[in-house]
Amino acid sequence: MSIPTSHRPAREWLLLLIALAVVAVVVAPLWQLMGSPESRAELEARWTRDRLAKLFLGFEQVLCYVCAAWAVLILQSRFREVLAQRRAFALDLLPTEEGARILPEDARPLGRKLEQVTAGRPLVLANLVRLGLGKFAVSKSATDVAEVVRNQADVEMSRMVTGMSTVHYLAWAIPAIGFVGTVRGLGGAFGAEATDIAEFTRQAKDQLKVAFDCTLVALVLSLVLMYLVHAVQRAEESLVTDAQQYCQEHLLLRLYSGGEGE
Repeated sequence: MSIPTSHRPAREWLLLLIALAVVAVVVAPLWQLMGSPESRAELEARWTRDRLAKLFLGFEQVLCYVCAAWAVLILQSRFREVLAQRRAFALDLLPTEEGARILPEDARPLGRKLEQVTAGRPLVLANLVRLGLGKFAVSKSATDVAEVVRNQADVEMSRMVTGMSTVHYLAWAIPAIGFVGTVRGLGGAFGAEATDIAEFTRQAKDQLKVAFDCTLVALVLSLVLMYLVHAVQRAEESLVTDAQQYCQEHLLLRLYSGGEGE
């Protein structure tokens, strides 16, 4: 099914590249004029292998990686399911010829044909069409069919939202784990024991690094994961919306019961 021009999605990645280019053109000269970039030697001295290991391989960071990987695998499976569901739009579910009409006596044969074409697979589009045809065979009312299609679309959307509950929990758990690491680091900083002020300051700084490292990694992972969640949710919502549009064009507008005004 072709998507109307007014419904085509914006080219977000192209717009992102344009935004990056505009920001780079503005910021790069300002960095050169106002900034004092560190030399390579200074960067290497600051970001040693031990420092990077503490930043990325702390206990809380590893837990965040586990949650993020779990969530990404779930999102990948859901996105692949969306792609599989979209293949239903290419199937011969309903007559699409110009001027074709669906009579009440055609509903059950079309329903049997739909079952054969889909081979019993749980497809969102097929569910909407099957329930609509079944209702039309009984009530012979296009209004009733529209109500059934709308209600089933709401059910499919609710099912998709419910299926994302684990991912939403993981997206919440990642910054929460980072906050646990932050509290642990701050507690260690205030509880540092040393014989002199210099040793105390060193221990407190090490613990504060732990605290802020956990927060940094957790927030970055959370930002990336929330974008992926948004992308998959949008794909699922678009799937249901396009299925409703398909039913509107190829089912509801073709129903004919033979009465006046139909």
